Amino acid sequence: MRSQRPVFLAALGIASALGAEKRSILQNLVLGRRPGVVERRDLLIDGEPVHVGAVQHRLPETPAEFGRFESRNTQLIICALQQIRSAIDEAVERFGRHRIGTVMGTSTSGIAEGEAAIAHLVETGVMPESFDVRQQELGTASEFVASYLSLEGPAYTVSTACSSSAHALASGQRMLNSGLADVVIAGGADSLCRLTVNGFRALSALSDSYCNPFSRNRDGTMIGEGVAVFLMQRDPSAIALYGSGASTDAHSMTAPDPSGCGVELAVRQALRNAGITPADINYIQLHGTGTQQNDAMESALVRRLFGDQTPCSSSKGQVGHTLGAAGAMGAAHCWLAASDLNVDRLLPPHVWDGKAEDGLLSEALVRPGQKLETSGQAMFLSNSFAFGGSNVSLVIGRSEQ
Repeated sequence: MRSQRPVFLAALGIASALGAEKRSILQNLVLGRRPGVVERRDLLIDGEPVHVGAVQHRLPETPAEFGRFESRNTQLIICALQQIRSAIDEAVERFGRHRIGTVMGTSTSGIAEGEAAIAHLVETGVMPESFDVRQQELGTASEFVASYLSLEGPAYTVSTACSSSAHALASGQRMLNSGLADVVIAGGADSLCRLTVNGFRALSALSDSYCNPFSRNRDGTMIGEGVAVFLMQRDPSAIALYGSGASTDAHSMTAPDPSGCGVELAVRQALRNAGITPADINYIQLHGTGTQQNDAMESALVRRLFGDQTPCSSSKGQVGHTLGAAGAMGAAHCWLAASDLNVDRLLPPHVWDGKAEDGLLSEALVRPGQKLETSGQAMFLSNSFAFGGSNVSLVIGRSEQ
């Protein structure tokens, strides 16, 4: 029995290292491609090369009247909103601007613009005239969406590191079920900046090459950028967010609890809220960062709850770790796989070197060309874990309508 009413993910706007349009992103995703994984020499402070997942698409400019929000993060958000603008306009016409809420997740906001402004200050002695400190405030993601779309409903930003946008989707579900809004614009965006890339390197969590999740050769994660934004509503549509679960295990600020107990709480709560059991899950979008500790913990958890047969994969090898956008990005990959766009019912393959390690997931990792086995209602689980032990799991699937 469900303890949470499902809400419906009626529209998706997305951009990542896989592309900036749903059909091309889905094709690159299920074929195991990584067109936007590039080597950069301008991110690490010592000038060493580093692989990142970068959005290659030319992004729209921020309108002049929103100059205080100008950042690459804002441009990513505009790119996603343009893809679902017609659905948003229809919702405004039907419900009114005051009944549409906004919840976004981010962890970088406009930090890159702040970095550029400081570099300009060091070189010239003055800050650039175009810089506004509000560009790098974490709260600007939702503030911009609401301002850009002239929405008047509740609007706030969640910043819990790598689980931020998964929390945003769960918050959107609660906002709809509580009656605070009739429609919610929810998702997340993060853009590349030197702070995060060097920060992960300082923690010895950055790969020397490509991200290689669950391999015995894994040596860290790969930072990426991207955006995924959903239009969420109570009215039935093709794909639903059935349940969400969250926990905070507080084991460490930077390392997961090796036992996975906190993560298990989040997964079990999501399943319970959706009214299903582990046996009902047809595919798992893993957090799968490629770090030693995360992959070991997530492997133990998945094998404990789901065994070795439930197909699963991590997309970090294709898009990088998109940090505050990662939760929404994982949900978006589930949405794309469950949608009518995926006519061949292909599952996202696990992109790695195929070198298994005892105790880690290997047999269940999706192979290229592997298809969803069920012909009925498919249910997917998407995991997001963050610094400080902030964990979120989401259950997404085809609607019962």
